[in-house]
Amino acid sequence: MARMVRKGDLPTKTCATCGRPFTWRKKWAKVWDEVRYCSDRCRLTRTGKKS
Repeated sequence: MARMVRKGDLPTKTCATCGRPFTWRKKWAKVWDEVRYCSDRCRLTRTGKKS
């Protein structure tokens, strides 16, 4: 039987736009190193754009 992982034990990152911490999600399992934003809204309204 699979063990349950508590949300507090999951890895976290800080959003590049809003600065809030967000936790790992199962849909990000393969691309976790590339994830920079907590939501689509932050990704679309990014203020720290480098271009």
